[in-house]
Amino acid sequence: MKFQFLHLAFLLLILYSCEKTNTENKPNILIINVDDLGWKDVGFMGSEYYETPNIDDLSRQGMIFTNGYAAAANCAPSRACLMTGKWTTRHGIYTVGNSQRGNPKHRKLIPVVNTTTLSNEYEIIPEMLSNHEYITCHAGKWHLSKDPLEYGFTLNIGGGHNGHPQSYYPPYKNINIKEIYEDQYLTDLIMQKSLEFIDTVSKPFFLYYAPYAVHTPIQPKNNLLNKYLEKPVSNGQSNAKYATMVENLDRNIGLLIAQLKEKELFDNTLIIFTSDNGGLYGITKQAPLRAGKGSYYEGGIREPFFFVWKKRIRENTRSDIPITNLDIFPTIMNVIGMADDESKYDGLNLIPILEGKKDTLLRPLFWHFPIYLQAYKKNENENRDPLFRTRPGSAVRFGEWKLHYYFEENEMELYNLTKDIGERNNLAIKRPEKLKEMFYYLRKWWDTTNAPLPTLVNPEFEQ
Repeated sequence: MKFQFLHLAFLLLILYSCEKTNTENKPNILIINVDDLGWKDVGFMGSEYYETPNIDDLSRQGMIFTNGYAAAANCAPSRACLMTGKWTTRHGIYTVGNSQRGNPKHRKLIPVVNTTTLSNEYEIIPEMLSNHEYITCHAGKWHLSKDPLEYGFTLNIGGGHNGHPQSYYPPYKNINIKEIYEDQYLTDLIMQKSLEFIDTVSKPFFLYYAPYAVHTPIQPKNNLLNKYLEKPVSNGQSNAKYATMVENLDRNIGLLIAQLKEKELFDNTLIIFTSDNGGLYGITKQAPLRAGKGSYYEGGIREPFFFVWKKRIRENTRSDIPITNLDIFPTIMNVIGMADDESKYDGLNLIPILEGKKDTLLRPLFWHFPIYLQAYKKNENENRDPLFRTRPGSAVRFGEWKLHYYFEENEMELYNLTKDIGERNNLAIKRPEKLKEMFYYLRKWWDTTNAPLPTLVNPEFEQ
């Protein structure tokens, strides 16, 4: 009897040890999703005006994707796509607030009704990780509901339905967070609380670090301003106030990485760095890319994008394979060993590419925007027309080719991104067969995802 008891105790000890070892071996996961940071707003992508030494150093410790995309050109839909791993046509979030943006007399079609709160029917990244023994923290901008704690996060630092702060200096007004010091900059406060979270964790963690920076309002870190006022313009980048926000963001990310290394967590942490959409045109520029935030030209959807994981991703590697933030969810699933059905997601697992086992990924990428988004500045933009950043349309990229389709007049634009990354030379007439092929992919995708197509004429429209 005594022997049986000891034998049972020994088995329980083994099971406990195995469970503990499995938990300890799970990688920590850090997503850095910056707000409105453009493709060339960082040094590792070629900026000579903005200074991002910490982000640049981090990027060199993993794989950079030069063709990394957001699944939407503005905040809320892009974040919904990242969190669900699904196209906008699945969750119905296309923009922020009302879909009828701009003057009614300029809108030929009645836009599709927009969804503003992410439905609880979707299991999102923090919920999935919580179910696998992760402690989960949201830090910064949420923008998908009133409370991220209802979506699988254990801790919420300043996240709500708001898309940006009313002020980066206290009182922050619409940010549900208590300021620590009288003059503490919001980005610094959110990082301070993120570091406190890292200090307390004793099991695998997921940190979704989504700072409100560098979204408007453009409020500088004053101690950095003079340096940028004295710097010469570089490739269209010259906004000194915005530059201080970028550098301060970089400083905070440096603090986060230093903390991970100090606590010996860095080597077993998968780090994903990206932005939710392109830079705000008029504040920053992404030349040679065309346009910016809100546009489905490359400047509105192509992002700085890299992955770091010391244990599995080789340092100083770059890839030209087109990827999207839809790929983050299935990649994380693979990392934690989930034998789930990846066909439930619209992205793909990137681990074979990140580990150097695969160097191609031939699949079309799609964007759908069946609504209107007004221009910020009529006289300074690179959009299709001066009134709207985007009119109702869809886009598809497959290989080196990209097609834009516009619902108002059923017009199309076709570009070869290898030869024309700036999307200046429309080949729709010169390459009719390629146009037909790309449009076929788009129509098939509309059918597959049951995409809502705007067809009703707006009675307020003036010719």
